[in-house]
Amino acid sequence: MRRTAPPASFLQRYRTTLIGLVVVVVVGAAAIAAFGAASTPAWACSTIWSATPTSEPAPDATPRIGYVQDDLGAGHIAVGETQRYPVCPPASGKHANAQSQGLGPIPARVYGPDDDARPQGWVHNLEHGGIVILYRCPGDACEESGQQQLRDLFATFPASPVCGTPSGSSSPVIARFDEMSTPYSALLWNLILPLDTLDRTQIEAFWAQQGERTNPELGCTRPTPTPTTAPSAPSAAPSAGPTPSPTTTPTSTPAPS
Repeated sequence: MRRTAPPASFLQRYRTTLIGLVVVVVVGAAAIAAFGAASTPAWACSTIWSATPTSEPAPDATPRIGYVQDDLGAGHIAVGETQRYPVCPPASGKHANAQSQGLGPIPARVYGPDDDARPQGWVHNLEHGGIVILYRCPGDACEESGQQQLRDLFATFPASPVCGTPSGSSSPVIARFDEMSTPYSALLWNLILPLDTLDRTQIEAFWAQQGERTNPELGCTRPTPTPTTAPSAPSAAPSAGPTPSPTTTPTSTPAPS
C-alpha cells in the first residue's frame, strides 16, 4: 500500500517568505535607528541669552565692553554626545576634546553658512583664550558680500592681547550660529558682546581689553600687577593713598555705545 506524505506545516510552506519578511523588518529597523541618530541634533539650547540692564559703574571705573554670562562649567563630553546648553550662544560650558575629529579646539578660520562648526568645538577655543565671532542666518553675513567682510576681518585680526599669539593659530573662529538674539555676537570665556552689525572697532576693542583674561586655560603666564612701592617712613598724617587701578576682572557693565 502506497504511503502518502503528511501535509507540510505552515512554517514549512512559508519558510522562505517568513525569512524574507524577518530580514526586511530587521533592515528597516536598522535604517530607522540610523536615520534617528543622524537627525538627532548634536546640541540644543534651553534659552536664548539676551543682555539685561546693569547698574551704573563708579565714576572712576574703567568702562568694560560686553556682558558677563554665568559660568556654565568646563567639562568634557564624549564624541557624538548631545549637549544641551542652558543659554545660547554659550560663552562657556561642556565641550568636546577630540581635535582629530574637528571637535575642538577647532581650526581658526571663517566657517561658511553650510559648514559644520558646533559649539562643542568652539567652546573649547574659548577655554584656551580664543575669541569666537558668530553670525546669524538669514542675514547680511550669509550673503557673499557679508562673507567677504568676515574673511577680511579674519585676515587682518590682531594677535592675542596677553600671549601675543598670532591670529589664525587658535582664533578668531568665525562661524554661523542662529540661536541668538542679535545678528552678530563676539564671545570670550564667560563674556559676550552682542552686536547688531559687524562692528570691527568694538570687536577688536573687546578683544584687546578682555581677551585671555577670564579663560581657565592659557598658553602663557598672565602678567601680574606691579606692586606699589611702600614709603620709606610713615608720614605724619594718614593719607588716602593712591586710587587702585582697575583690575583685569570684567564686570557686567557694558561699555557705552
